[in-house]
Amino acid sequence: MKNSLQLKLSQNLALTPQLQQSIRLLQLSTLDLNQELERFLMENPLLERTEGWNEDTPSPNVTPSPITSTSNASITSDGDSIESTSDHENWTSSDLAFSDPSNGNWREGNEDYDYSPQIAAEPSLIDHLVSQLRLSNLSERDYQVCAILLSHIDEEGYLSASLEEILEQEKTLEELEIEELQIALKMLQSLDPIGVGARSLAECLCIQLSSLPEHQEGKKLAIDIAQKHLQLLGNHDFPRLKKILGVQDASLKIAQQLIGQCNPHPAADFIPSEARYVIPDVIVRKNKMQWSVTLNPDAIPKLRVHRVYADILNKNRDQSSQLSVQLQEARWLIKNVQQRFDTILRVSEAIVERQRHFFEHGEVAMRPLVLREIADTVGMHESTVSRVTTQKFMLTPRGIFELKYFFSSHVGTDSGGAASSTAIRALIKQLISAEDCRKPLSDSRISDILAQQGIVVARRTVAKYREAMQIHPASQRKSL
Repeated sequence: MKNSLQLKLSQNLALTPQLQQSIRLLQLSTLDLNQELERFLMENPLLERTEGWNEDTPSPNVTPSPITSTSNASITSDGDSIESTSDHENWTSSDLAFSDPSNGNWREGNEDYDYSPQIAAEPSLIDHLVSQLRLSNLSERDYQVCAILLSHIDEEGYLSASLEEILEQEKTLEELEIEELQIALKMLQSLDPIGVGARSLAECLCIQLSSLPEHQEGKKLAIDIAQKHLQLLGNHDFPRLKKILGVQDASLKIAQQLIGQCNPHPAADFIPSEARYVIPDVIVRKNKMQWSVTLNPDAIPKLRVHRVYADILNKNRDQSSQLSVQLQEARWLIKNVQQRFDTILRVSEAIVERQRHFFEHGEVAMRPLVLREIADTVGMHESTVSRVTTQKFMLTPRGIFELKYFFSSHVGTDSGGAASSTAIRALIKQLISAEDCRKPLSDSRISDILAQQGIVVARRTVAKYREAMQIHPASQRKSL
């Protein structure tokens, strides 16, 4: 075999650092983008945030689509800054005066003063119960017995162990008897929130029902149902309940309403909930019978290259220094951030153009849409559109939606057309909301009604959509 040299010409797509950064920024949400930019600002001294805006700064070159588009971002002619042209006034620290709660004096322009709002810590369930016990006329031993029970209260307010198990496990209090625990439990169950300290759902409901006025109509029947027939009530087996209790529809309905007013999770208000903040990337408005898409100015970071350092480097002409590399990185970042928002705007315009009927008439008018259709329209790859629509949000007159919400599969119709799964779910929800509560629609019946409207949907598909909307089956939706 003879050795030889050959020349071959080929094209390869190389992911340069600039392209990798552009892809990474594109798939970030607005909150994650701000965190990423804060890291760049700390590492690169040539990059800085700007406050306010400049009226002389030209707007970016965004090719308008059939939907009227307005971008509130601005970038300088040399590509070294991106700013949001917000109409808010620029306040400085000297324009505001703050009160010092410690001495009553006014602080003006003090940079060391912490102006962040001070949020009071919410008391926990145990703290709330302990504060009530301290106001009670209890002996030291009774208070210790109640404290033992408090250590077995779970986050929903239920007693997580039986009194016998607590007596067997407890070794700190001498000569502790079951009668003491029973008395302490009665004391604990009389505290606020009503129902705390219950050992089961039935006991929790009975505690709340017992706190109602004695003359409350249906109280005795409701307690009887909660104690003995809660399973039948949960299964909506009203004929059997009426036969066992010997009551009529009117009395059973009143008792059912009383039980429905009870809270099965008495400590729900004390469970800390994490707030999830959503910053919309684009805003959709209707102007003179035409829908327009604009970038949210509050979501666009205001960045620019530090002018003093940039001028020094331009005069020095030393391209090999570390500052010159950081200058180029800062310009890349500003350009990639601008490109990110331009891409989001183009994709949002294409979505609004195709889902115009949704904005006019709601979910029932949602049309089927796939990533390929938008990708062909904006001239991008499907993976790019997928990155753009993930964790990016659109503020509309109908609420805030993730861009992925507007994409849905399709179901064929008798006329040869297609209906989106979102529209079908909306129709199912409308049918269930308008049904007779005494004779709720079954999944098969809903499938037949949709077939009469030309939408062919199987019963199991209706069940899948119903469960996705967290709607109970017909047997559990039945009421008196």
